[in-house]
Amino acid sequence: MRSNPLVLTHGNPVQYRGKTYLIKQESINFETVVLCDADTGELTEASISELSPPQAKRKAASKDLSAQDPKALAKAKAKYELIKSLINNPNRKTAQIKELAKMSGVHYTSIYNWLREFETTGTVSALIRQTRSDKGKTLLDEKLNSIITSCIDIHFLTKQKKSAAKVIVQICKACAKEGIAAPHPNTIRNRIKGLDSYQKLKAREGNKAARDKYAPIKGHIPGANFPLAITQIDHTLIDMILVDDVSRQPIGRPWLTLIMDVYSRMVLGFYISFDPPGNLSTGLCLSYAFLRKESWLAKFDIEAKWPCWGKPRTILADNAREFRGNMLKKACDEYGITLEWRPVKTPHYGGHIESLLGTLNEEIKALPGAAFSNPKMRGTYNSDKEAVMSLSEFERCFTILCTEIYHQKKHSQIGMSPLAKWEEGIFGNDQAKGIGMPPIIVDEQRLKLDLMPYEIRTVQPYGIVWDHIEYQHDVLRRWINAQDPENSKAKQKFLCRRDPRDISSIWFYDPEVEQHYQIPYRNTSHPAVSIWEWRKAEKRAEESYPDMPIDENLIFSAYDKIAEVVDKAKKETKAVRKEAQRKRIGIQSAKAHLQQESKPTDSKSDAGTAKANKAVAPKRVVKTFEIDDMQEDDS
Repeated sequence: MRSNPLVLTHGNPVQYRGKTYLIKQESINFETVVLCDADTGELTEASISELSPPQAKRKAASKDLSAQDPKALAKAKAKYELIKSLINNPNRKTAQIKELAKMSGVHYTSIYNWLREFETTGTVSALIRQTRSDKGKTLLDEKLNSIITSCIDIHFLTKQKKSAAKVIVQICKACAKEGIAAPHPNTIRNRIKGLDSYQKLKAREGNKAARDKYAPIKGHIPGANFPLAITQIDHTLIDMILVDDVSRQPIGRPWLTLIMDVYSRMVLGFYISFDPPGNLSTGLCLSYAFLRKESWLAKFDIEAKWPCWGKPRTILADNAREFRGNMLKKACDEYGITLEWRPVKTPHYGGHIESLLGTLNEEIKALPGAAFSNPKMRGTYNSDKEAVMSLSEFERCFTILCTEIYHQKKHSQIGMSPLAKWEEGIFGNDQAKGIGMPPIIVDEQRLKLDLMPYEIRTVQPYGIVWDHIEYQHDVLRRWINAQDPENSKAKQKFLCRRDPRDISSIWFYDPEVEQHYQIPYRNTSHPAVSIWEWRKAEKRAEESYPDMPIDENLIFSAYDKIAEVVDKAKKETKAVRKEAQRKRIGIQSAKAHLQQESKPTDSKSDAGTAKANKAVAPKRVVKTFEIDDMQEDDS
């Protein structure tokens, strides 16, 4: 099952060294909390890194995000949208909950239950209604709710701007036609009152009126009033020439994907590689941002503080293709994150992160190997000749730049350093309370899987085929030529995920045990390759053998030929060195990203399924958040 997050608020139960404690005093330094032994009352100061969530009676659903029933997930998301303003809000009152329940037409205990489910699990899918013995006995009349919503959309949210009274009349008519009792007029008025102000004005007055009233002024985005309220993510090509870590020859400029917190201007996470921006770089950047940073800092022997973790409420991105994919949208929906795209021709929406990327790029230009935007700025400076840092060494420098320089310097827009602003937002000050420590995502493995690209595939006698490559393992045996449970004439399709940096294995989602399994090449003698190398070899095979059907052996043969050319030209061509570096780093990082445990653990107790899979189940991933060892070069 998916593990629940670690919540570090006062009075919350946690596991510490095999025993359950209550948090007596919240952290004031991002490192420790004071715990109270529930039996003896004894107080203990404990490191946050040693804490884990208590064993809950119900955990979040373990189904793969794309395996959830769309209708059930839509209902769960509607519940989340209703309660999200009250989630983890220490100042919420019973009166607010009862008013929200009255406005939405549900009993207030339902609101309490939904809040508890989401705050315990941290996932929207936990709000999916479970099958119960008293199914059908509910106070929530979905038909009436549908009528109210439809009438408000048709009669109120229009440029005709009908009054609430006229909408009430239309709802009463619709209810009479359906033979159900109409709601109290105050229920409808409260529903209208609770509509989003921006959307209401946009529907009744038009885009311009809404934009004029709610568009952010320079240096401010509405709603960015506390840490993780609004974040921004973007890509840029770094102004730095790097060298490969074998020959130490220049190979070109890397890409940076970065996400920042608008409230504090803190860097929440980043990802640097030679791969072009896409789903992978976006997913890796987000997974790094959501998780704690201790292992990352320790790997580079950096002692600076980087106390940022947790899920943001909103991610604001530009309109690039990688930010509009299903993978990112489904992951944001599951973790209760609002994903918004920058409106076209509104540059002020992206001003914060573009300013930050510009600031960091200026700092980078002081390092050896800096590149420049034009020949006039470059002058006689030879970037290739001056380049000395490999990708891993640059990652260390960039981490130091963020944590020991940028986070510590006073920011002109917020009047203090980003780190001080972040701490103020978390712990509060004399004028306002802080939001408290964000919940910690414990299930790193599942988070990383959720943020990996996926496709749907059938299981054939020879395994699963993806991009002409066959993947096989005994765990697939029982699913060979399986029929679709809803269509006996079609074969059942299964969710498969993979890391584009290393396609030598995929992650197969077994819907019966709700478990991901790692499935290797059917022909294990083939080398590990990235998707970019594979597509290049595939293109070469098609050009060399236009009349032959393409299969994996033909493509791997073309890959071997390319590899021979690469080996000969490795020290001659910058582009070839760059490709070789991408391969080394990509394969190593992919293997470290999702490692294996010695034994899988099924999430269901079905004895027959467990027995059938016991002998054949491949190794599962373990929680890991590390990068490859740096190579130092004092020269």
